Amino acid sequence: MPGPYHQGSLAVQERVGVRGVAEHVGRSIGTGIREVAAAFLVQQPHLVVGAADPAGALWASLLTGAPGFVRATGPDRIAVTGGLPAGDPLTEALATSGTRAGTIALDPRTRRRMRLNGMVQVTAGGFVVEAEQVFANCPKYLQKRQPLELVAEGAGVVGRGRALTPGQERAVRLADTFFVATTAEDGTDASHRGGLPGFVEVLSPVELAWPDYPGNAMFLTLGNLAADPRAGLLFPDWESGSVLQLSGRARTDFAADGSRSVRFTVESVVESLHPGRLRWSTPEYSPANPALPVHRGSTTR
Repeated sequence: MPGPYHQGSLAVQERVGVRGVAEHVGRSIGTGIREVAAAFLVQQPHLVVGAADPAGALWASLLTGAPGFVRATGPDRIAVTGGLPAGDPLTEALATSGTRAGTIALDPRTRRRMRLNGMVQVTAGGFVVEAEQVFANCPKYLQKRQPLELVAEGAGVVGRGRALTPGQERAVRLADTFFVATTAEDGTDASHRGGLPGFVEVLSPVELAWPDYPGNAMFLTLGNLAADPRAGLLFPDWESGSVLQLSGRARTDFAADGSRSVRFTVESVVESLHPGRLRWSTPEYSPANPALPVHRGSTTR
């Protein structure tokens, strides 16, 4: 691929007027894992992975393990020991060599994050991701948390559906963090979105919306959506350790005032309370989080 961006990202950058900034920032995207990145990875108990299932639906999934379960095993690959919990929609995809995957390691303790996108290769003890893009992001919109305990017991998948239940709607409205998997012809990406509770709106049981806050000007997520509307969302409940996974399609709305928002249509829902989940403390919100407009942000609807 000539350069770090495909036509979808380039088109969004041009529309927003940040092409020059994006070109400069894009120089930080490489294929090598630096020593500081390797040291960061080996400390992490979580890894978010985005990929398409065998039917083509896009999902974002959460892997949990003792620090060291994900580690750099060379200058351009990471290894993951173990796999996904039973019933996760990406179990088959991550057990298939050649799957395109996007990963993000986010540490709530330090507000640091690292993204690595590439190709999955299955190993005897799990899988590796051969890196095609490696880069870090700033701590903007990341909430700070501390780990509390590892919970051994769990019911596993507790619900599947095609629309959000009232309880799931409430969980989305209370969320201050979620992850989004997107894809395009040249690869798959997993990214983070954060804000004050209420920044994700539930418009109906099958439609969500959230603002696109100013970021690094790369527009990898919106660029992918311009090329392919498939998306997967992962809402972690940090305090209980439960996860809500949504698969569907999304589009970006560009307003006349220069603001942007994303609308997501739900097609599939999986809610889980897996054994071996990690519980975290209540958050210290990022000082970068914008205040919510007065007509948004209710968590009691």
